[in-house]
Amino acid sequence: MNQRALLRRMFDAAIAAADPDQLIPHHLPAPPRGRTVVVGAGKAAASMARAVDAHWPADRPLSGLVVTRYGHGVGTLPRIEVVEASHPVPDAAGQRAASRILELVQGLGPDDLVLCLISGGGSALLSLPGDGVSLADKQAINRALLRSGAGIHDMNCVRKHLSAIKGGRLAAAAAPAPVVTLVISDVPGDDPSVIASGPTVPDSTTQADASAILARFGFDVPATIRSRLADPTAETPKPGDAAFLHTATHVIATPQASLEAAAAVARAAGFTPLILGDAIEGEAAEVGRVMAGIARQVSLHRQPAPPPCVLISGGETTVTVRGQGRGGRNVEFLLSLAIELAGRPGIFALAGDTDGVDGAEEVAGAIVAPDTIARAAALGISSRARLADNDGHGFFEALGDQVITGPTLTNVNDFRAILIAP
Repeated sequence: MNQRALLRRMFDAAIAAADPDQLIPHHLPAPPRGRTVVVGAGKAAASMARAVDAHWPADRPLSGLVVTRYGHGVGTLPRIEVVEASHPVPDAAGQRAASRILELVQGLGPDDLVLCLISGGGSALLSLPGDGVSLADKQAINRALLRSGAGIHDMNCVRKHLSAIKGGRLAAAAAPAPVVTLVISDVPGDDPSVIASGPTVPDSTTQADASAILARFGFDVPATIRSRLADPTAETPKPGDAAFLHTATHVIATPQASLEAAAAVARAAGFTPLILGDAIEGEAAEVGRVMAGIARQVSLHRQPAPPPCVLISGGETTVTVRGQGRGGRNVEFLLSLAIELAGRPGIFALAGDTDGVDGAEEVAGAIVAPDTIARAAALGISSRARLADNDGHGFFEALGDQVITGPTLTNVNDFRAILIAP
C-alpha cells in the first residue's frame, strides 16, 4: 500500500467533486425574455463562467464579466470577459473590474437576468471601496486581518462594510432585474452572506459589528474608515429589503460533498473513513495538536475506530503570524501534527487548500509521514523552530514533501486527511 498515493487520490477526488464544468450545467436557470448578464468573482469564477458560456443556448443573448485570481483564468471566452486581479490583498485591477461589474447590472429590467457566479476569494477580488475609503485603506486593513488570525466571518464582516459592492449591494444595484446566484462554498457553514462577502444576499451584520472586530484586534484604524463605519447611510441592505424580492441563491458545491468524495476513495482502498467535520476552525497549530491526539487514540486504543482508517476534515483554520516565515494554514497544521505525533509508526497525513494555494504560496499543501521529523533533523532543520517562525512552507519545501497542483479553478476550502495503518 502506497499511503502517499492514496492520500493524493483522496485530495484529487475532493477537488473533482467541486469541478464547475461538471456542476454548472445542472444549475443553470432558464433564459429570460430579455438579456442575460453574467457577473462574478472568486478563484473559481473563470471556470464557472466557461461552463455557463459552453452550456447557455447559442441563440439567447449572453454577456458579462467575471474577475478571478492572477493565474486562475481560462483564456478568452466567446461571450463572457474574464479579468484577473490580486488575491488575498486587493489591487487596482480588482477595483476596476468591480466598478465595471456594478455598471453592467444597472439599467436592467424585470425581463432581464443577472446570473452571478460566486466562489471563495471573491472578497479580495471584488474590491470596490465605499465612499470615503481608498484602495490603500482597504489593502492595509486586509493585510492586518490576514496576519491577525481573524476568522473568515470576522474578516468578511469588515470587508462588507467598507465596500460599495459587497454585502448585498450588487443585488441592490441590479434591481428590478432578477438575480440568480450560483455559489461554490469555501466557508464553514456554507453561509452565502459570508462567501465572497455576499454581494447578492442580505447582510445581517452591522457597522457596529465591524467596528467591534477592528477594536478587538487592536488595529490602528484611519479616520476614513472610522467615518465610513459611523455613517448610517452607508449600512448594508438587510433581510427583508426590497432589493432581494427577485433574487435566488443556490450553493452548488460544498466542503462536505468534497469530504464525502474523498471518503469514498478511502473506503474503496480498505480504510474506514471518519469525517470529523467540514467546518473546523481555530489556530492551525492547535488544530494540529488536537488531531494528533485523535490519531494516537486510534493507533493505540482502536478508538473511535480501529485501523486501517482515515480521519477526514475540512474548514478554515487561521495562522496568527508572529514569525518571519511565509505562513500557510495547511502546512502550519501539518508541521504541528508531525511534531505531536513524534514519528508514530503507520500514520501519514495530507492537508491542502482545494484551490491549490495555501496562504499566498502557489503550493496547495504538503504530506507528513512517520519519518518527517527525523528527515528534517538529518538536514539540520529544527521542526519546532520552523513552527515558531510560521515557516511550514520552507520546512516542507526542504523535505520535498510539498503538494503542488497548480490552480484547480475551484475552491471548497481546506482538506485534511490523517491515514492510520494497522
